[in-house]
Amino acid sequence: MDHYENFTDVIDRLNGKRRISLLIGNGFSMAYDPKIFSYNALADFVQKISDPTLATLFNVLKTKNFELIMDQLNSFSNLLEALGADASLQKKVSDAHAKLKVSLLDAVKQLHPEHVFKIPQESIDNCAKFLHLFLDHGGEIFSTNYDLLLYWVLMRGNFDKAVDGFGRELLNPMESAKGDEEKDWSELRWGPNRSNQNIHYIHGALPFFDVRTDIVKEQYNEEGLLLENIGSRLDKGEYPIFVTAGSGNEKLELIRHNSYLSNCYDHLCKVDGSVITYGFGFGQYDEHIIDALNKAAHAEHKTPPKLWSIYIGVFSEGGKNHIERIEKKFHAKVCTFNVKSANPWHP
Repeated sequence: MDHYENFTDVIDRLNGKRRISLLIGNGFSMAYDPKIFSYNALADFVQKISDPTLATLFNVLKTKNFELIMDQLNSFSNLLEALGADASLQKKVSDAHAKLKVSLLDAVKQLHPEHVFKIPQESIDNCAKFLHLFLDHGGEIFSTNYDLLLYWVLMRGNFDKAVDGFGRELLNPMESAKGDEEKDWSELRWGPNRSNQNIHYIHGALPFFDVRTDIVKEQYNEEGLLLENIGSRLDKGEYPIFVTAGSGNEKLELIRHNSYLSNCYDHLCKVDGSVITYGFGFGQYDEHIIDALNKAAHAEHKTPPKLWSIYIGVFSEGGKNHIERIEKKFHAKVCTFNVKSANPWHP
């Protein structure tokens, strides 16, 4: 397996040969500020809530890995159901799962920078330059993160080719055409621009809400900043599209039950050219992502779309060794590179 010490060598190798897409995980956000976006930071915040149920979960399972806790709760719930356990006990486990999900969401929101202008312009510019490497040449961006960092950079980074699929629809076309009414536009809905979509939040994100008939994107307005408006929805019992299940199969099941997420996943299954990953570790709960990449590699032709190679950013020798151990799971050519040579926020 080839390894590159310099990210620019990877870009130089691929530029002009194939389309290059980007897959980012939590390491992308941690590169901005590990004090906010690490699993430890999220777990510490949740533990400070002083909820006895959550405290019990962390103490018994002795981990700060939310995916592991979710996975074990799901397994325990299935076991209780199969054994015909007492309904009250099953409800306690179900409630604990729901409470952990809500607490994780609250943690992401509360630890988040207050608004986009809290992020230094230099960091925005640096990250925009990094993302332009992919979007300016026909590539796509896939994110498994819940936070707003990518959204904010795309908003402030002067991108002409970034399309997340959302747009407004005219609600009164006939009346406005006749001049009887002023044009009445909908809130931001997913659909109007989906044919050109190249930004995909595979696990959802804070601004996206499923309102039964539509997938909508919250935004800032005269009533409040984006996080404030998201908070208002949370206060009303509305929750963002947010995949927090444990195993890869459980995540995929949730993805397939949401039209927006399923569409994002299908795009990954058909990604063309090469994929570069940043901050995505391909751990035991990421099998659904590997499956999607393998589907892209299995295209029955040599013309686009077809995935030919994956360049995985690793932070350490241990990370490199991990990819070497799982290399055979991938059906496209796999290479690694030193991700420290490609910090998108602080080069």
